[in-house]
Amino acid sequence: MTPSTPLVVFTDLDGTLLDHATYGWNAAQPALDRLARLGAPVILASSKTAAEIIPIQHMMGLTGLPAIVENGAGLVGLGAGLFGNDDYTNLRRQLDDLPADLRAGFRGFADMDLPEVVALTGLDMQAAARARTRAYSEPGLWQGDADSRAAFLSALKAKGVTARQGGRFLTLSFGKTKADRMDEVIARYRPTRTLALGDAPNDIEMLEHADIGVVVANPHHPPLPALEGDDKGRIIRTDKPGPEGWNLAVLALLNRFHPDTRPAPSQDKGPRQHG
Repeated sequence: MTPSTPLVVFTDLDGTLLDHATYGWNAAQPALDRLARLGAPVILASSKTAAEIIPIQHMMGLTGLPAIVENGAGLVGLGAGLFGNDDYTNLRRQLDDLPADLRAGFRGFADMDLPEVVALTGLDMQAAARARTRAYSEPGLWQGDADSRAAFLSALKAKGVTARQGGRFLTLSFGKTKADRMDEVIARYRPTRTLALGDAPNDIEMLEHADIGVVVANPHHPPLPALEGDDKGRIIRTDKPGPEGWNLAVLALLNRFHPDTRPAPSQDKGPRQHG
């Protein structure tokens, strides 16, 4: 059996560990370094696909760790991989079977060409192509009015399809959340404590499911509402956005629970540069 670890960190990417505009994480490197010294796995939990997340893990030094992909619709790195894209094919079929007036309001990644995905996400062509390599879920934009959106979501629900609003996109899937996948990772590592960080509505279950949840400020969308644990100190909210807020929150919690991971002054050479 795998020995228990003192801490497992679950983190969203866009707008949380990655800067909303630049997709960089330079400001979070000091906290990532201390987590590595502690032996605390950092589990990326994102709406991104496995094709997107695996290169990010490599660049961050997180290769070989599990990752929660496509908003929890999939999990890679625990002995399970991508076995075709049957879920995605079925999801698109359910979407296209909707009445035309409801279907017209949603424009998913498969409805867009590659340059349009590039323009919407700010990714380069190669990264945008990875974002369109989907197995479990479909992100997109709702372009209709609020009443039509409610009818659209209701019709999808009747087909077993759920919708999650992220920082940029409305993502459709067959219902698994980031929190559902957390339990599978927790069973593997048996951590003493869990920490989750996120910034958007699709992170709420993950934040509430962890021992400590950190809501990372994101000025690009409205703040999250009061969460379960806000009044008990289990939910922390940062003032700084993105990787800067992520770094400060994680360092503060490490200082509180694991002060022995502080670097010696001569070791602290500042963050390394990343794109």
